[in-house]
Amino acid sequence: MTTTALIVAAGKGERLGGGVPKQYRDLCGKPVLRWAAEALLRHPAVRNLCVAIGEGQQDRAASALQGLEATIVQGGAERADSVSAGLDRIEGEAVLVHDAARPFCPTDVIDRLLASLEFFDGAAPVLPVGDTLARGEATIDEPVDRAGLQRVQTPQAFRLAALKSAYASWSGSTPTDETTVLRAAGMKVAAVEGDPRLEKLTLPADFARAQQWLAGNSIPRTGMGFDVHAFAGTGPIMLGGISIEHDRGLKGHSDADVVLHAITDALLGAVALGDIGEHFPPSDARWKGAASHMFLSHVAELARGQGAIIDHVDCTVIAEAPKVGPHRDAMRLRIAEILGLRTDQVSLKATTTEGLGFTGRREGIAAQAVANVRMGATW
Repeated sequence: MTTTALIVAAGKGERLGGGVPKQYRDLCGKPVLRWAAEALLRHPAVRNLCVAIGEGQQDRAASALQGLEATIVQGGAERADSVSAGLDRIEGEAVLVHDAARPFCPTDVIDRLLASLEFFDGAAPVLPVGDTLARGEATIDEPVDRAGLQRVQTPQAFRLAALKSAYASWSGSTPTDETTVLRAAGMKVAAVEGDPRLEKLTLPADFARAQQWLAGNSIPRTGMGFDVHAFAGTGPIMLGGISIEHDRGLKGHSDADVVLHAITDALLGAVALGDIGEHFPPSDARWKGAASHMFLSHVAELARGQGAIIDHVDCTVIAEAPKVGPHRDAMRLRIAEILGLRTDQVSLKATTTEGLGFTGRREGIAAQAVANVRMGATW
């Protein structure tokens, strides 16, 4: 059965606060929307992806979905408007309608949903209500019998023709999900076993829970990097991605930024992808005089492509001069920017060799770095 995934991602996420819609918030190195998209595309039956976004979200969506083949459509103010906009662009036999704010979707849930379409026009994952229910606001006023109650999750699966037909005949108020539309058209919707991992991210505590969940299902790794460049010619020099005035320059095929080179090598070591010389060989004219931030950002992308979440980088500059202290904050900020991290995830220190060795003789600068990542964050 040819299946398209339709992700509804037009919300503003106002209850979460912070100004960034929750579907574009970072969750352990990836936007929430990308987690949701990758989860659906992981299933072999899902051939196409359509994402309905809000007004003015085009750039955020394109960034979150970079590298994934997806049709992006303009959604509406209400969920039903976004679903209708997506349905107009979808062809095939079946559709999975999913909330962008539910980043984790086990493949066995999709198996159960699609299997149900052999006998039903639609299917939704559900979980039983386990808590005591009651009406009231500031006080508990009236208990509610929870027998037979279920929590309905997404993705919800539908025969595409049936869902389009149901929406065409819908005349009620704004529906909260597509099972409501289908049932109003007289069609039956199967209930299949849901999964706690499908919980929706709504409040800050939900994000904390999701981060802890991912952290418990990943493998920590550490990589080390080291780089040296000799002084030659006149300054300034590049160090930590910024230009620093110095009476001497640094010799190298690229811009000779020892800090960025050491961090690049540390990241490559953490994900076991070789060393900087393999990816950017000095024999290649493309890298002559190249800005080292290109190396670091490319390797960060490679690392994340391997499933790595970059947690922290630490670099020590070994030199008699120039002094790092006055430039430390600017360097940390620039490194964080290149890696897409917060500045508190970047550490930068400096030391000397007390006049010993080539750095002590002021013949060059060295840097050593450590990168900590988590691999295989799964759910």
